[in-house]
Amino acid sequence: MSKTAILVDGGFYRKRAKYLWGERPPQETANGLITYAMRHLREHTATHELYRIFYYDCPPVGKQVYHPMLQKTINLGATPDYKWMQLFLECLREKRKVALRLGSLDENNSIYTLTYDAVKKLCAGTLKVENLSHAEFELIIRQKGVDMKIGMDIASLSYKKQVEQIVLVAGDSDFVPAAKLARREGLDFVLDPLEMEIAKTRDLFEHIDGKRSCGNPYLSKER
Repeated sequence: MSKTAILVDGGFYRKRAKYLWGERPPQETANGLITYAMRHLREHTATHELYRIFYYDCPPVGKQVYHPMLQKTINLGATPDYKWMQLFLECLREKRKVALRLGSLDENNSIYTLTYDAVKKLCAGTLKVENLSHAEFELIIRQKGVDMKIGMDIASLSYKKQVEQIVLVAGDSDFVPAAKLARREGLDFVLDPLEMEIAKTRDLFEHIDGKRSCGNPYLSKER
């Protein structure tokens, strides 16, 4: 039975899970992540043994950030999002066969800015400045170190021959160099974009062995 490592880009997973299956409590989201990942071990023609689930994300920021519309600073450490993320990470820490790979957030460059849709509406004249609400703003904080950790783990798993298959849950093609390395070392490399349409570029499909998403983890019927 071949061993499989499942690597999850946490920021991407949380955003897609909320879009596909709705917003859920931290414990339920953590359980759903494990259920979803385990489905990758059962294919139509093979059953794999789990090596480990690697989860990549950043701890939440608890600093104060100025909000231009409200014209006051927001204490991020007192927000529901901060508390949700803290509890979610704690839930994952308690899971067997889960390894957290945490980067950091660039706190010095965290800002509230208008969403893309809000900018389009302002430019089209369908939204007036005086009608802006809190919903038209989003907090932008850049991650640091997450992509590097994913690449390093793919290289380590490949060179040390610790697994025969890597499943990467991610939504972009930044991983292509790491995927090329893994395949050169003889690993089966599978991409899971969580049902998101990925640009069918030559580089992408040349350097993965398959693309697969596993359905709603909150439904009892598995596929």
